[in-house]
Amino acid sequence: MPFADLALARRLERTEGFACTQFAAARRRAYPDSQSAWTESAGALLTFDGIEAPTTQSFGLGLFDELTPDLLAEAESFFFAHGSAAMHEICPLAGPTALALLCEHGYRPIEVSNVLYRPLAASHSAIDSGVNVRLIGSDESAVWTGVSTRAWTHEHPEFHDFMQQTGPLLVSREGSACFLAEIDGRPGAAGALFLHQGVALLAGAATVPELRRRGLQAALLQARLQFALDHGCDLAMMVAEAGSDSQRNAERQGFQLAYTRIKWRREVPSNQ
Repeated sequence: MPFADLALARRLERTEGFACTQFAAARRRAYPDSQSAWTESAGALLTFDGIEAPTTQSFGLGLFDELTPDLLAEAESFFFAHGSAAMHEICPLAGPTALALLCEHGYRPIEVSNVLYRPLAASHSAIDSGVNVRLIGSDESAVWTGVSTRAWTHEHPEFHDFMQQTGPLLVSREGSACFLAEIDGRPGAAGALFLHQGVALLAGAATVPELRRRGLQAALLQARLQFALDHGCDLAMMVAEAGSDSQRNAERQGFQLAYTRIKWRREVPSNQ
């Protein structure tokens, strides 16, 4: 198991940051008039994908170069220029100086998440024979989006329109692989995978309510891990709300905690 050190944090944060940039790139292809944009600053990746979009934020700030007032101002200017609050996912390995600087500049914490990881082994446990998991075809974006939308919005119907727009972008994103898990020939769970420089980011997995507790999620996870291994990845990562069911499920599958991360936000100054 790789140590949960700075080298690991850089790989993990870089992967998630690049996933966000490619999501914004997919939006630009689908909607040429969108203002989605991305840039790199002191090793960190910054993405604007719409005001209040969950992909509008930075990853890796303070991990590659020490966070200074000048570097923070440079990152802020990217978001403020788009009329967006500045939002940064900060890994604890950025150090207490970085956290103090954020506090001094008016940031507030808005989210806590756990980053989990596991090495990819030569083999994984067998998938339940009653569940079939497959990579979707290029013409199945609507099917995958429909399953994902139903699964995610059962408890949160207010996210329906967001999921309907997000699904096709995940499917078309460079570096993405999207999967369906089926039982008795019926698609019941959807999940996504993003590959970057040997790291596989697992995200977006959900099961429709009537087929939960049938083994679809376990099969979906194992299939994605095998796909990542077959495509040259040596490491898998997931991000979960601290203490959530998602975290417990990940730990049951051999993932362990790398670090707890805080997302910080600063509103656009009134003089901008």
